[in-house]
Amino acid sequence: MAMRIESGAEGLAELLRHQVHNLFLLAPVERDAIGQQLPAVLARVERAFAASDNKYYRRDGEVYFNPWHSAQYTVFLYMFSHHIGTQGGPALRLLADKLYCLNKALNGLDLYHEIEMPAVFFLDHPVGSVLGRAVYGEGFTFSQQCTVGQNKGAYPRFGRNVTLLSGAKVVGRSTIGDDVIFAANSYLKDTDVPPNCIVFGQSPDNVIKPRKP
Repeated sequence: MAMRIESGAEGLAELLRHQVHNLFLLAPVERDAIGQQLPAVLARVERAFAASDNKYYRRDGEVYFNPWHSAQYTVFLYMFSHHIGTQGGPALRLLADKLYCLNKALNGLDLYHEIEMPAVFFLDHPVGSVLGRAVYGEGFTFSQQCTVGQNKGAYPRFGRNVTLLSGAKVVGRSTIGDDVIFAANSYLKDTDVPPNCIVFGQSPDNVIKPRKP
């Protein structure tokens, strides 16, 4: 399946070079790397966007990437920073940092390039969210002002298709089952959650209810 890019691939590369250089300055090797590594990153983006049923991720039957759609560009910038950080070698380490900082500056998301997100994850209005070094399952979804963090050095582990609604926070040694939803403004710390549940309220007095089939 081919992905349609609103700006075209070369236009996207030039947009990214312009943004990074204006804010953080690009070294010549970094400028070249953006064009060289873009095809591999776009393959990752296409796989993620193809799994979405959101109408903005399709155009005329094709997977669609619009760089001026903030949520789509947020995913793209994370995937580019992660790809450069893991595949680019020491010479491009600073480029990975610059792409991470660009994502934070433009979209308000704190998602460091060393954090391993799944191949398919979703976000909507990610402003103010901070995602730490947890284990994230496929289909992880989050919205604005969400936090995933540590307590005494321990991070959560998420199963598949876990959703954090706006303002939800999950910290510490927590193992979360598949198909769990965290209600808006819920807060969970050092607590396990079985699959197919909805989590409400504040730790240590959370209310955990089974989801309806």
